Amino acid sequence: MESAQSAQKFQRTLDAKPNDVSIVKPGELVDIVEMTPLTLTDRRIYNLLLANAWEKIAEPVQHSIPKRELQNTLHKGTDRLEDSIRRLMSAIVQLRVQDGKEWVTKRVQLLGGNVVPDADDGFIRYDFQPLMREIVAESRVFARLHKQIMFALSSKYSLALYEMIQKRGNMTRTYEEMTIDEFRSFLGVPAGKLNTWINFKNFAIRPAVSEVSDLSDFKVTVDPVKGKGKQFTGVRLSWERKALPELRSVERELNASKVGRKARLAGKVEAMEFGLPPAPPAAVPSALMLRPDTFDKVRKLCPGYDVYALENEWRTWAAKKPAPGNADGAFIAFCKSYAKRHPL
Repeated sequence: MESAQSAQKFQRTLDAKPNDVSIVKPGELVDIVEMTPLTLTDRRIYNLLLANAWEKIAEPVQHSIPKRELQNTLHKGTDRLEDSIRRLMSAIVQLRVQDGKEWVTKRVQLLGGNVVPDADDGFIRYDFQPLMREIVAESRVFARLHKQIMFALSSKYSLALYEMIQKRGNMTRTYEEMTIDEFRSFLGVPAGKLNTWINFKNFAIRPAVSEVSDLSDFKVTVDPVKGKGKQFTGVRLSWERKALPELRSVERELNASKVGRKARLAGKVEAMEFGLPPAPPAAVPSALMLRPDTFDKVRKLCPGYDVYALENEWRTWAAKKPAPGNADGAFIAFCKSYAKRHPL
């Protein structure tokens, strides 16, 4: 019989499922080098297209999605949906994947063909090319992206950093070192832009780190790494899951108006100075909030399972029951029972 460790090792990314609040993105499509620069809107739309196609994403079929589901990604007056679709169709990205025992570089189009009927019926039709389908089908590492956070982040650098952290957040280690060129590429900094370290730090790293740390489940830091001389040659990306009170603060901010958000997060102005009503209660009831270490316990007890998908299943189930006296204990018991009923 296959061991739990073996089941965890060979679990496919396709076994993880998107839901109403989150998207599954293969890890190979997180750490990419953009040969064609993409915008924040392009990245959001692509994530939604992945989620929409997920059930049959590895099959040679055409997918369709209502245009209205993509409209809230657009900035009125500056973005057009058709423009983003065309950019995604022409976008070539470079990524590293393991092919057997060796690592290889693959260059692939993000999006395949797009069919536009003469009579607009309100749908976008699209597909993925064979190499992209193969990469997704063979993926074993993924990032779970929360839609509310994805739409709250205000720059493509922030969204790219958030995806990097979500891919790495379940690892036992809490930091990773990479070259400056690698980090620039993963953030999507165009060639010829922000060439000096000071500009890269001030206009890409610092705002992205601040926003992701304020609006996600993790505290993030990026520190320069010096080579043999005084010149910076790399960066150390570090992440730490937030404690329960900080997670509640994030929930409140995500459910508050975007008006004045930057000032509130900077601690410069109180929300009421903008004439705003108090922030609505968190989307997750306090009785169902979980401690960060509870997720670590579930990973050990139920290896191979997507703990955040389990969390969503539990919240849906628990919402119909009386509030538990011990949310963490109730969640752990639910996960153990779920794993017995749904073996990998």
